[in-house]
Amino acid sequence: MKLVIGNKNYSSWSLRPWLLLRMHGLPFEEVRIPLSQDTTREALAAHTQAGKVPVLHDGDLTVWDSLAICEYLSECYLSGAGWPASRHERAEARALSAEMHAGFVELRTCMPMNCRASGRRVPISETLEAEIKRIEQIWTQGCERYGHRGPWLFGEFSIADCMFAPVAFRFASYGVKLSAPAETYRQTLLRSAPMQQWAEQAKAEPEVIESAEVGID
Repeated sequence: MKLVIGNKNYSSWSLRPWLLLRMHGLPFEEVRIPLSQDTTREALAAHTQAGKVPVLHDGDLTVWDSLAICEYLSECYLSGAGWPASRHERAEARALSAEMHAGFVELRTCMPMNCRASGRRVPISETLEAEIKRIEQIWTQGCERYGHRGPWLFGEFSIADCMFAPVAFRFASYGVKLSAPAETYRQTLLRSAPMQQWAEQAKAEPEVIESAEVGID
């Protein structure tokens, strides 16, 4: 398999399937295309007509969109283990993943992922505060309901964790304060070996995307 990603420092969508592959030890070739460069459009066109990352190539199959890639990996390579074993929990995990995939527009806009940034501060609008509280609620409920089985949202690691992983980096960059259970979950993400590897490699990237460099005093 070949996974086409953007900048590790900025591309939250790329992180999601990459994390699923790494957490399960699936072999793949990584192709990084720096975003917002003069050559980006041409480079992406060689992989997808959608013009966005991530893209998964598996033989003659091309899958784009982070959640679609994760679904494909779970079905074809993980015997469905990308999701919880329980039917009810699978439904809940898919609902949370879809909520993250389609929502939290204010968070994405005001707090772009920037792994190497720290101490950033942005105005917290009423909408942004509500989105942060919703994520805190999701993370807290995961700990309360399934924490006895493991440290992830549903005890065992799942695609739902992949979907929320970029938020852990965002909250670190912008100093978001969380309740104790939600902070414990955030640290579980940040301290995992693949997330630490991603962060280290993100910090080594030379490119700077000015539109994502927000919150600087």
